[in-house]
Amino acid sequence: MQKTLIINAGSSSLKWQLFEMPAENVLASGLVERISMPGSIFTIKYGDHQKFETTVDNLDQAHAAQMMLAELQRLAIIKDLAEITAVAHRVVAGGETFKHAVEVTPTVLDQIKGLSSFAPLHNPMEAQGIATMAETLPNVKQYAVFDSQFFTDLPEMNAIYSLPYQLTQQYHIRRYGEHGISHGYLTGRAAELLHQPKDTVNLVTMHLGSGASLAAVKDGKAFDTSMGFTPLTGVTMGTRAGDVDPSILPFLMTQLKITDPDEIMMMLNNESGLLGVSGISPDMREIKAQEKTNPQAKLAVEIFVNRIVKYAGSYLAELHGADALIFAGGIGEHNVQLRQQIIDELSIFGVKLDADLNAAGQEGVISSADSKIKVLLIPTNEELAMVRQVAAIQ
Repeated sequence: MQKTLIINAGSSSLKWQLFEMPAENVLASGLVERISMPGSIFTIKYGDHQKFETTVDNLDQAHAAQMMLAELQRLAIIKDLAEITAVAHRVVAGGETFKHAVEVTPTVLDQIKGLSSFAPLHNPMEAQGIATMAETLPNVKQYAVFDSQFFTDLPEMNAIYSLPYQLTQQYHIRRYGEHGISHGYLTGRAAELLHQPKDTVNLVTMHLGSGASLAAVKDGKAFDTSMGFTPLTGVTMGTRAGDVDPSILPFLMTQLKITDPDEIMMMLNNESGLLGVSGISPDMREIKAQEKTNPQAKLAVEIFVNRIVKYAGSYLAELHGADALIFAGGIGEHNVQLRQQIIDELSIFGVKLDADLNAAGQEGVISSADSKIKVLLIPTNEELAMVRQVAAIQ
């Protein structure tokens, strides 16, 4: 049996799964939370509900990957690294260059690095991860699966900004969107749960985690999405500002006497969002714990909910209604109260949650019987979507 290792590196987490192929059996899965922060949590689940967990301060992506390979052997999940026959990496920005999964060659790796301006927090880190795994497993083929590919066929009216069209064409400026692997998986899984053909479903998919984005799905295909030219725009995120008036950038550069645009972009990407508003953390769990006593924590939660509601409401208008609203991602899957807050704000559309189903947190319908739009909770499975894409090109 072949074993394929799927690595899904986010801005503050690293998820992975080891699949036995072609059966798609998950031999082990792991998560590293709070990457490069105090109290990084390293977890492996394997065997018959077995679990290994430890805390390592400021564990970065490279050391997390090395630790993962070491623990796979120490826990006897595999006997030797040679059992791994393929490694696939989630890459956020494929731009217009990559519209499907590819085997990584030196040229492909250079192209991924060259697309870093489209995802400055992700592509450089993911390119480094690919290089690290190629050095560690030099005889194993590395593959890249692109988050942006789900949105490559967005209607031009939603993909194109209102800039001089010549510049749009010359510099390939468009809404590329991210979390596409997740939104694509959610679309297919929602169609199954709704017992509808995939090409008939109209959805608002909400991938809510440290990185967060919404997508409008029309007839099973991406129609609109909250992230744009880079993953910086859209809703409020863990450390990313989301939508801001572009005029604020030169204003702050003047006021703060900043001459390097990278410095202001660093602030928008790394020091804003939930962290910037709350002054506490980019982690919603820590913010919610202080919501009742800390006005800034309360404000951060309110802004997070408000921005999601604005996008979800606009997408329902664009789609002229929808078959379902989908919650996914770390926050979307696990925060009962936030799901209720978001749906309460969307009640004008006749959408309602069933309190018991929402509290149960199981995959499937969590809306009430009289809700005009179904609400589904779907734990996203980007790793399964990725391994299927890789298997298709091997």
